Amino acid sequence: MLKAYISIWSNKSAAEMVKFYKSVFKGTKVGKFSYWGKNPMGVKEGSVLTAHLTILGQKIMLLNGYMDMPFNESISLVVPCKTQREIDYYWKKLTAGGGKPVQCGWLVDKFGVRWQICPADFDKWNTTKNTAKKDAMTNEMYKMVKLDIKKLKAAFDNA
Repeated sequence: MLKAYISIWSNKSAAEMVKFYKSVFKGTKVGKFSYWGKNPMGVKEGSVLTAHLTILGQKIMLLNGYMDMPFNESISLVVPCKTQREIDYYWKKLTAGGGKPVQCGWLVDKFGVRWQICPADFDKWNTTKNTAKKDAMTNEMYKMVKLDIKKLKAAFDNA
């Protein structure tokens, strides 16, 4: 059965993005590359067109479209973390070299890709039927840029 996967328009940085994400996410598998042939866009023949990789089990295709297609806040990649150490690691790596923290566990990496670095239990906390627990955790999260698992868990557990 075929599975859907993510395509990220990278303008002309696909090969650089592969190297960067491979350095950030241990166990990343680099797949096939495709290359531009003759084209009406003026892109050099033989330049990288697409690069495939698998990050944390998710297949991603990076596409060098050679046109300015900016990212926006409506799409992000979520990285669930079991420990604060993992959150700190991904936060540091993905904001390196020009990335920027945003709010509530969100950041933008140096390529403009948006990420949510969050506790693995976040979905459980966020979907509980106990609205007091959910609201307490959410209100604590609103105070944060990089998320703090202990504070979020305490807010959830103590509500």
